[in-house]
Amino acid sequence: MNEFPQRTPSPQMFDPASKPTFGQRLKRWLAPLGAIGVLLSKFKFVLLAMLKWLPAMFSTGGSMLLTIWVYSISNGWWFAVGFVLLIFVHECGHLLAAKRLGLRVGAPVFIPFMGAFIALKEAPPNAWIEAQVGIGGPLLGTLGGVVCYGIYAATGQRIYHDLAYTAFFLNLFNLMPIGFLDGGRVAGALSPWLWLVGLAVLAWVMFTQPFNFVLCLILILSLPRLIGLFRKRSAAEERYYEVSPGRRLVMGVIYFGLAGFLATAMALSSQSARY
Repeated sequence: MNEFPQRTPSPQMFDPASKPTFGQRLKRWLAPLGAIGVLLSKFKFVLLAMLKWLPAMFSTGGSMLLTIWVYSISNGWWFAVGFVLLIFVHECGHLLAAKRLGLRVGAPVFIPFMGAFIALKEAPPNAWIEAQVGIGGPLLGTLGGVVCYGIYAATGQRIYHDLAYTAFFLNLFNLMPIGFLDGGRVAGALSPWLWLVGLAVLAWVMFTQPFNFVLCLILILSLPRLIGLFRKRSAAEERYYEVSPGRRLVMGVIYFGLAGFLATAMALSSQSARY
C-alpha cells in the first residue's frame, strides 16, 4: 500500500489573521474580469464593426447572402444561388399578393434551413384575404420552377433540372394544410377542419423520415390552431372564417389544382433527367 506523506500543520493554518480579507477576495474575483476588459479593449474595433453589420445580416440582402453561403457549403455556389433565388421568387409572390390587397408588409428575410418569411405589419381582416396572400407564394414559386425546367429542356444542363425539381417539391410541401405553412393559411378559407388532414400528413412524414427539427417546429407552432378547432369560437372568429361559397370554390380550384400540378411536375421531372 502506498502511503502519502503527511503534511505538518503550521501555526499560520490556524491563525484567523492569516485568512484573506474581503478586499483581497474581491480583488481576486475581479481580476479575470479585468483581463477580459483589457482583451475587449484591444478588439473593440472588431466588435463595433460586428455590431454595426448585425442589422444588415437580418435585412433581405444580408440574410440572402448568408443563406447562399450556408447552402454553398454542401451544394456548391451555383445551386445555392439558384435555390435562394427561387425562395426569393416564392416570397415575392406573397409580397405582391399582400400589396395588391392593401396590406402593409416588410421585405423578405431569409433563415438558413428554414426558407424565408415576410412580416405582415397588419393582420389580414379575414380568412379570404389570408388565403390570397398564402397562395401567392406557391403560385409564383411554381412559375419559377417551370422557368428552370424550361431552361433545362433548352440547354440540357442538369443544375436547372435539379433547381426545378426542388422548386416543385418545396412549393408542394408548403401547400400542406397545416399551421403557418401556405396551405394552412389557404385551408382557413376552405375549411379549418383541413388542418386535421395536414396534421395526418405531417405525422406520416415525421414517422417515415429521420428526425427533422423543421417538421417538429411546424407541428409545435400548429398546435394553437389545431386546439382551437375543438373550442367554441367567438363572434369575431366566426366572422373571420366566413367565406362565400363562390370564393371558397375559386380558392379550392386554385389550391387543389396547383397541388396536383406540382405533384405531376415532380413525377415527370424525375423521369426526364438526363444523366
